[in-house]
Amino acid sequence: MGKLRIKPNYRRRLLRLPDLDHCKRAVLNSLGSPASRRVYEYAIDQFIAWYCSEPRLAFNRIVVVRYRLHLESRGLAANTINQQLAAVRRLAHEAADAGLLSPELAAGISRVKGVKQLGFRAGNWLSAEESSEVLQHAYGPSLRAKRDYAMLAMLFGCGFRRSELVGLEMHEIQMRQGHWAVVDLIGKGGHIRTVPIPEWVKAGLDEWTAAAGVTEGRIFRAVARTNKTWGQGISQNVVWYVVRACCERAGLEHIAPHDLRRTCAKLCHSSGGELEQIQFLLGHASVQTTERYLGCKQNLGHPVNDRFYFNALGSPRPLHCEPGAWKGPVAMASRQGIECRHGGSEHEHRVSEPRQLSSPERADLVEVREGHRPHSFRRCSGSGASGGNAGNKAEGQPDQTTVGPVGSGALPDPTP
Repeated sequence: MGKLRIKPNYRRRLLRLPDLDHCKRAVLNSLGSPASRRVYEYAIDQFIAWYCSEPRLAFNRIVVVRYRLHLESRGLAANTINQQLAAVRRLAHEAADAGLLSPELAAGISRVKGVKQLGFRAGNWLSAEESSEVLQHAYGPSLRAKRDYAMLAMLFGCGFRRSELVGLEMHEIQMRQGHWAVVDLIGKGGHIRTVPIPEWVKAGLDEWTAAAGVTEGRIFRAVARTNKTWGQGISQNVVWYVVRACCERAGLEHIAPHDLRRTCAKLCHSSGGELEQIQFLLGHASVQTTERYLGCKQNLGHPVNDRFYFNALGSPRPLHCEPGAWKGPVAMASRQGIECRHGGSEHEHRVSEPRQLSSPERADLVEVREGHRPHSFRRCSGSGASGGNAGNKAEGQPDQTTVGPVGSGALPDPTP
């Protein structure tokens, strides 16, 4: 009996341009969002252009690593590089499913790590005064000014995205629980949410729809030079131009429509809005995304390094520091606790109120109590116990004194 013939594996390592184009179409057809298709198409085209420029390259993990180094050499941001690599991984999976690439090579490509994002970029937020000034410069008697004011009011007051604003229709605005709202709005990623509309936003919107005669279909339309509406809607670029022009008239530069969405979130939070309700308003799947929109990662208005001050070179004391806060060359805004050698915070290791102790009465043991835990003695560096406490320890009775934090310089110096 002859040997069994093993069917050879005809999966290729080197993909040609028709193969890459076939896999690209498969990737784009698997995406549901038009914005995602646009981003992935651009990323895949960039990779195919680089891949075909290099002679005799196999589509494997080493090639994708080289492509990542190429993206890093261009000085791109970490989010942009990771987005490009995600599109390449998706391309490799589609090539493996189509039989054009071995599953081992596709698995190796999926293991290529992205670039770590070190910190977060500082977003752009507008204050309440700046937002009011932008709306004042947008308002006017013309039909286009009324449209621009209504668009900016929806961005500031409701936190819409550009795609959501241009796709808004009249039948979506309904009355719910005695309040106007955009009901069942389909946003990014197919997420459905309901967005309440403030009264001042609804007033600007009604003024635009009444002047333009819009009763059905898309709310925002193009305005001709003859001060008449035409067409069935507007593109996202119109929103971009309106925001940029109105902000430049108010003296603000480099403001994007998404900055108004961040401004809406931060103003809601500063006005006492709950984080969960802001998440519902913006339609975020993760609360961490909402926290980034609030700008809570770093408070540049009241930074923490403004809480202390070095009196060097005879510089004057800052106005926000109290005179009683000065303790020598450094003014500390917060009290410092005694640190134990065994670690722990001041809430775990509490020390009794400071008392004037003489050198013979100072001891190197202090009792530490932690609620339900058994009483124990821990050796601390620079802390003392009174004679009454030592007597309680000798008799086996716990210390009943109330405890609290101790500021720096509260204990006396043991040296005469």
